[in-house]
Amino acid sequence: MKALIFESFGGPDVLRYKEISDPSIKEGEILVRMKAIGLNFADVYRRKGNYHLAGLPPYILGYEGSGIVEQVGDGITNIKVGDRIAFADVPFANAELVAVPIEKAILLPDDISFETASSVLLQGLTAHYLTKDSFEVKAGNSVLVHAAAGGVGQLLVQIAKLLGSQVIGLTSSAIKAEAAISAGADHVFLYEEQWSEKVKEVTKGHGVDVVYESVGSTLADSFETTKIGGTVVFYGMAGGDPAPVDPRMLMDTSKTLTGGDLWNVLTSYEERNTRSKQLFNWIAEGKLVLKEPTTFSLKDGADAHKLLESRNSTGKILLIP
Repeated sequence: MKALIFESFGGPDVLRYKEISDPSIKEGEILVRMKAIGLNFADVYRRKGNYHLAGLPPYILGYEGSGIVEQVGDGITNIKVGDRIAFADVPFANAELVAVPIEKAILLPDDISFETASSVLLQGLTAHYLTKDSFEVKAGNSVLVHAAAGGVGQLLVQIAKLLGSQVIGLTSSAIKAEAAISAGADHVFLYEEQWSEKVKEVTKGHGVDVVYESVGSTLADSFETTKIGGTVVFYGMAGGDPAPVDPRMLMDTSKTLTGGDLWNVLTSYEERNTRSKQLFNWIAEGKLVLKEPTTFSLKDGADAHKLLESRNSTGKILLIP
């Protein structure tokens, strides 16, 4: 099979499109012929050597994708050859064929394309658990979303709105603010503004019920905008490490700080498929709207990485074998 591989850490130019051996499946695994592969910043970090990679080179990036089942291992009865499946956390996805553990396979309904599945799963399942498990968003809540124009951010905005909440978004530019407004945010403020004061203004001084904090360095301000008894959900630190939190502040204000990691939630075949079904239903009903992805041939993966790192892309970037 052909795969996008690299043998040393570095920039996009270390990526090579080469013929390598087909993967062999074990009991409890299926072999999937890939149709679309999601590109994520985690792939960039692994390529650079910022994230640990097990084993020896050549390395294969990619954890998110979709395709058609070509072979089924022993002991599997719930998936058959020809089924359309997707996954959000299976390694070595930047290849024509991928061995997928059965517990990580997500069955695709007929009305969800390979491109849609590979565009939404990782970010969509993240937004799903954040609004269901980390803090259960309900009608009438006020919600503050950091990086509201990003992939997870826009999905958080949409999900919070469809659940009946007031949504305030934060972005780094006017162009990104437009994207957050298009996603449904009621108010959008820029980081360069006195945004914590503006959030208090639109919540009549009370603050929001929940802040979805993905920047890190803004954690203290996030607490400033949270109402007494409110919650800050910390799930990323794209802008740097957060300052330490004084537990006495939490006690005095009855505020909650909770963390979130998708892999602590996706613990079984049933969890993956139940949560994905909710996402797919929202998409089919037009309640979740995805931007058209930008696609590259898998052999042109280096160009896709360059676009992602430029931060000039809008919507998901997909690699097509």
